[in-house]
Amino acid sequence: MSGSSRTTADLSPRQRKILFRCWHRGMREVDLLLGQFADEHIDRLTDEELDQLETLMDELDRDLLKWFTGEAEVPTRLDTPIFRRIVTSRSQMKF
Repeated sequence: MSGSSRTTADLSPRQRKILFRCWHRGMREVDLLLGQFADEHIDRLTDEELDQLETLMDELDRDLLKWFTGEAEVPTRLDTPIFRRIVTSRSQMKF
């Protein structure tokens, strides 16, 4: 079970791959953060935003969780508009 409640019929192959990766991270907390964000926004993200999201997904889950929760300071290179949108949307997510 992926956790995703979104259809992928209207997504490009790149968007489908990113959506899948967001829901299949390994650490459930990060799956929920990235997966719910992707479910909600993947079809409206620009190529630049998709690039930023893919860059975030290359990081370790334990680091991502610390950055998303504010437990550790996010590296400058990852403090992107997409990162800030994920953090902002975190308060609206269902856990």
